[in-house]
Amino acid sequence: MRLGLVLLVAVTGCSTTITNGPGKLPVLSIPGLPPPALDPQSLAQTLTAAQPWWPKPRYPVAPRARGIDCAKLKCVALTFDDGPGDETGEVLDTLAEHGAKATFYVVGRMVNDKSAALLQRMVVEGHELGNHSWDHPSLPSLSPGALKDQLVRTQEAVGRYTGVRMRTMRPPYGATDKGVAAMTRRFGMSQILWGLDTLDWRDRDADLVAKRCQRARPGDIILMHDIHESTVKSVPMLLDMLDKKGFTYVTVTELLGDTTPGQEYFHARKEKAT
Repeated sequence: MRLGLVLLVAVTGCSTTITNGPGKLPVLSIPGLPPPALDPQSLAQTLTAAQPWWPKPRYPVAPRARGIDCAKLKCVALTFDDGPGDETGEVLDTLAEHGAKATFYVVGRMVNDKSAALLQRMVVEGHELGNHSWDHPSLPSLSPGALKDQLVRTQEAVGRYTGVRMRTMRPPYGATDKGVAAMTRRFGMSQILWGLDTLDWRDRDADLVAKRCQRARPGDIILMHDIHESTVKSVPMLLDMLDKKGFTYVTVTELLGDTTPGQEYFHARKEKAT
């Protein structure tokens, strides 16, 4: 069974309509993903269990349960923007070595046949995917139609390859307004900003980026970008540092729990009304 056909099992029932699919997808070799010859129901169960908000198929699926209680643990949410890129695979390798989960805010134009394996690997390994627009414009500057297009095209591109319907988004540059809030509310996505900016987009210095994470507090949402080589080099250092402080690495949804569409979130304990 080819992977493209298998993924259609997971997509069935989504409230977001997936159009203009790429026909037959290539058979990809993804670490942790069962071989394409596997019974399609078993593969769909694996993928669905990795993303708790996927629509339930017509057969039993074991619920995802990590037993993470961020009220008792020192949780932080590592987030990576602007990928997937050439460096993303190495970031995933490092996260796997530390047993760390993260959230990847995906730019739609970066989603294609080449990057599909990375996106599918993220899902299988328990990471979360979020919407970061189609091509990274400042969303408040757009007309309502253009804003809708930025969000919908990205949702459809990611859904086409993974079956994931993303429930959170991050506005490029952190730029948002009432119009963006209204549109994200319409599409059922909360706005995830950040409480700790590593400034890796400005300072391409791995040591400096890692040191900025010394300021991390329980509940922080940490901003990074998986498209910079310096960021990739900083991830092992910052994880070693945060490991020693007893932090647990969770996805944004694990950190925040249920979020309100359109609402801005900077931290697990702080919200800003829109």
